[in-house]
Amino acid sequence: MGKKVTKAVIAAAGLGTRFLPMTKAMPKEMLPIIDKPIIQYVVEEAVAAGVTDIIIVGSANKRTIEDHFDHQVELEQKLRKDGKGELADRMEQVAELANFIYLRQKGPYGNATPVLNAAHLLDDEPFLVLFADDFFRSKVPRSVQLVETYEKHQMPTIALIPVERSRAKSYGIADIKTVLDEKSLELSGLIEKPDFASTAGYVFTPEMMRYVEKLEPDKSGELVLANAMNQFAKDHGGQLFGRIIDGQWHDAGNKEKYLEAIVDVALSDEVIAPAFRKYLEDKLAEH
Repeated sequence: MGKKVTKAVIAAAGLGTRFLPMTKAMPKEMLPIIDKPIIQYVVEEAVAAGVTDIIIVGSANKRTIEDHFDHQVELEQKLRKDGKGELADRMEQVAELANFIYLRQKGPYGNATPVLNAAHLLDDEPFLVLFADDFFRSKVPRSVQLVETYEKHQMPTIALIPVERSRAKSYGIADIKTVLDEKSLELSGLIEKPDFASTAGYVFTPEMMRYVEKLEPDKSGELVLANAMNQFAKDHGGQLFGRIIDGQWHDAGNKEKYLEAIVDVALSDEVIAPAFRKYLEDKLAEH
């Protein structure tokens, strides 16, 4: 039995230019989905998978992320004094979700950079790689599903979703070597043809990390995780696994997808959904 996944690296250094001027003072990762910021959904799924140490790699304007996952004693005390103990409990639970470690991203552009920044904290262990504006609404959290496949095969595992042919070129597409079961695939790498798309969400092993550390910048000057995964799969004759994630994927990195995420989460909320659904129906009827 290999080591358990107890650490997660969450990339949160993006500038959020698509949401300016809102993100001039507030990180895009803190944009709310109803009553929780996007990044909290990501942290909660990692914790559900057994992660105890969350490494958030951010940038200079991300202080509010640190504040969010810390105790606010005065506010918690006031809530209890005002008879709002349940809300105070929720506030405390956010701060107690995990051990939080914060780093500032340094180095070239690319989605491999935050992983490299956290290398000294990973102790030669398997770890999750997640992105702070990307989450799934699902009965079983994405990270739980990823770790399940990793624990079965003890090899690097990436999150996959079915993708329409017309949208295939927007994503890294899984080159399937072997269908292991209805949810797990062995991959030869990532290619540009329609089938299953790689979404953000990986379990990396120490050996995969060595491939990340050897990355050279691509033509655009970026360090790209897909290049490390492709080289790993090539050198190992596969042994890169994909997990088809059950759930609704939300990449909340642009305005349209962000609004879709809010609507989807609202319609799944037993309290909010009835009135909100009627509001939407009435608005659609007007137009």
